[in-house]
Amino acid sequence: MIKIALIIRSLDGGGAERQLVTLAKALDKKRFAATILTFYPGGVLERELEGSGVRLISLGKRGRWDLPVFLGRLAFQLRRLGPDVIYSYLDIPNLLAVCAKPFCSRPLIIWGARSSNFELNNYDWLRRLGFALERKLARFPDRIIVNSNAGRNHLLSRGFPAEELVLVHNGFDTEHFHPNGEARIKVRNEWGISNSKILVGMVARFDPAKDHATFLRAASLVNKARPDVHFVCVGSGPRSYRQKLQQLAEQLSLSEKISWAGMRSDMSDVYNAFDIIVSSSICEGFPNAVGEAMACAVPCVVTDAGDSAILVGDTGFVSGPKDFQALAANLICCIESDRHDLGRKARQRILENWSVTKLAEATEQIILALQQKGMPRPLPLFTFSS
Repeated sequence: MIKIALIIRSLDGGGAERQLVTLAKALDKKRFAATILTFYPGGVLERELEGSGVRLISLGKRGRWDLPVFLGRLAFQLRRLGPDVIYSYLDIPNLLAVCAKPFCSRPLIIWGARSSNFELNNYDWLRRLGFALERKLARFPDRIIVNSNAGRNHLLSRGFPAEELVLVHNGFDTEHFHPNGEARIKVRNEWGISNSKILVGMVARFDPAKDHATFLRAASLVNKARPDVHFVCVGSGPRSYRQKLQQLAEQLSLSEKISWAGMRSDMSDVYNAFDIIVSSSICEGFPNAVGEAMACAVPCVVTDAGDSAILVGDTGFVSGPKDFQALAANLICCIESDRHDLGRKARQRILENWSVTKLAEATEQIILALQQKGMPRPLPLFTFSS
């Protein structure tokens, strides 16, 4: 049995978190024993692990600077688990995974890189420092798994070692994410939106990379041409940033035409409430919200960020990032198209190309190939082994 420890900050409802949970549940239970280690407890995705056979351990981190106790707990749990593989998701977990080698008999280390071309200037100094350290230490993990072609190209341009980068696209659980007419009516009733109203949704955290401002400006143009459309933003983020977006919506005379639904745990039901999903991102990897919506047979209007255009193919509409006029035009085209046919084709595209089974099998093959090669990579110079 191969013991694998998956490390991530939390199991809140983001794309990386969803994919980690999906992978952990899908790994072959006869060959892999998966444990998820989270920095923080209480994520909305934790309940999806119930009855899955995947163990969940929270390290009880109480804040950004709660470091000594947190790091001690991490070292203790890794010694106790003795994983054969540590697979971390995103920057700080990736750095900790490399430094964890001395504590658990030199396991294989796999990093997960989940985005591309993000503007570091939009983030605080800790995020910028984290990426700089990742680049410095990128020769130490045994593999770096990226989930998009765009992400791989971005890391190559930043000096990450080409021989360690391997592409594994996201996988989507089409049994969980599927068309559901009852869910559509339930969520719309909750929001006070009739079944006949055209409902356009954006599912994304409040983050500059998701570019809600372009979505709002496009929505304003659509509202003038199609007053029968209502808009919903699903997601969470810093209160100050959300308030700026709400102020922009008011300036654009959208206050009565847009709802702010916050974070939701019932995302399959939420997708079914929509007629169209929009992704207005300026940088992406392989967007979960788009793939999940497609699995629910909802057509998508996206920007050409990351691998969004590859994912959508001919089942939706693609425009350039930050071009709100083109995004609005595509939204109107989608509204006036045969949305049922587009949605049916979208779900079929997911079934054929990006299943959970393909995600799990590709990851398992990487791990097994690394084990056959023998010893993992050496430790960073600033760590010591016994």
